[in-house]
Amino acid sequence: MPDTGTGPNRQPMTRAHKDALARGRDEGRAVRRYLEAIERSRPRRGRKRTPESVKKRLATVDERLESADALARLHLLQEKTDLQAELARASSNSDLGTLEKAFVKVARGYGQRKGIEYNAWRAAGVSAAVLQRAGITRTNGSAGASAGASAGPGGAKPVGASRYPATPRTATARADDTK
Repeated sequence: MPDTGTGPNRQPMTRAHKDALARGRDEGRAVRRYLEAIERSRPRRGRKRTPESVKKRLATVDERLESADALARLHLLQEKTDLQAELARASSNSDLGTLEKAFVKVARGYGQRKGIEYNAWRAAGVSAAVLQRAGITRTNGSAGASAGASAGPGGAKPVGASRYPATPRTATARADDTK
């Protein structure tokens, strides 16, 4: 059976290429995990419950389960499941610091390669402080090095400059402007 990575005109991937692909996957995974974690930990409406209050409610539900009729038991079992899931989420929020460290380490390079700028990170829920630690600022975005010809001195784009070039205006459009 022939080697699947090579064809008549294809060379096998180099070790450096494979390493770069693996690094990209790892960085993408770190970014995705952090964004998902901040989405899960985003404040919800209503009064925030502490782990202690959730445990107290779980104890109450367990007590009421002993004497509940069939329908009330069904509802209490569901509430118990919900409370246990809430406790698990609360304990997983402690992992946010670890995920944040991994994000800070890779976010700037990832953003530069993918063309993701400061405002997109902020809209996704990443705090300004985290972006600052990652080296992503309003002035350089994270795509400052890839801004190309529109970049000014130091790689920063002029104020109001877009990543996308403007479309050329046609002669008829210019003629219409003079009317």
